[in-house]
Amino acid sequence: MTKQKGMALVLVLWVLSLLTIMAGSFVLTMRREASITAGIKNNAQAISVAESGIAMAELMLLNPDQNKRWRTDGSIYEIISSDAKIRVRLLAEKGKIDINKADQVLLEALMATVTNQAEQKSKLAAAIIDWRDEDDLVHNDGAEKKEYKDAGLNYQPRNKPFESLEELQLVLGMNESIFSQIEPLITVYSGQSKVSEQLAAKEVLQIIPDVDTSLIDSYMKARLDSAINNLPAPAFTSNPTQTISSTPTNATGQAPSPGQTPIPEQINTITLVSEAILNDEASAIISVVIKQSAFLVAQNSTFQQSPYQVLKWQQLTTRSKSLFVDAMTELLVKQYAEPEFNN
Repeated sequence: MTKQKGMALVLVLWVLSLLTIMAGSFVLTMRREASITAGIKNNAQAISVAESGIAMAELMLLNPDQNKRWRTDGSIYEIISSDAKIRVRLLAEKGKIDINKADQVLLEALMATVTNQAEQKSKLAAAIIDWRDEDDLVHNDGAEKKEYKDAGLNYQPRNKPFESLEELQLVLGMNESIFSQIEPLITVYSGQSKVSEQLAAKEVLQIIPDVDTSLIDSYMKARLDSAINNLPAPAFTSNPTQTISSTPTNATGQAPSPGQTPIPEQINTITLVSEAILNDEASAIISVVIKQSAFLVAQNSTFQQSPYQVLKWQQLTTRSKSLFVDAMTELLVKQYAEPEFNN
């Protein structure tokens, strides 16, 4: 009898131990699920707030006072609300290097930012040109059908302009590391062989072969000061204080007709990068490429056409460069309290 009682006690203790383990495992699972759910909720909220930054930027680009419009030269603007901070950076595509139009010299200068090997720079630049041109003739150090086949690739150059930046990764010699470094500097939307220096970010200005690099820092300061003080942007010349005309025109270069709100042609395609940081430290960064109408026709305070067309939308990873680091703070033009946008 005593032996049976002892066995019963052991069995009860074993069952209690098992139930305790099961209860602990259940509690841990519930905590993990609650944490995941909260993370998803916070991330969704941060994305929503970042998208509101995009909407505010689009609004500020419609300001009828050209000097008060948000600048699209890499400038950063900050909006502060009770529960979040938002920073938006605006980059005109014409201030970037167009991989469909840039010549060999400019493309090699671009590749010099990722490699100091002359042969690699030349091969990458030539391969880009061979990919986008219409013929099968191989440029010096370039690559057409045979070179791709010899490299063991089961595709060949399209012999058409690049449709997206991501397509550049298919070019012979291109790899993920090189692409990730040059992606912020390039575009397929500008449609011009030269970079608009007045709209280029500092990192692009430093690449352009014929630019006097000794003038870049003073020009960047002059351009930032003009934005802060609502003055016309300076032209990139030997005199960085020289400004351009602030008279607004439409896409044809003519003064707008009554009732028209002009949007300068040089900023008709823009990348907007918006980062939101909530009070609970949740954050999100999104990048949107928008195309503006050449000019907006207003009638009875209603636009007859949508002012923007979204060409690309993507959420950037946490590894992407934050707009809240010191280097980005140097580009900060103005800070706004959220109520300012409610008026």
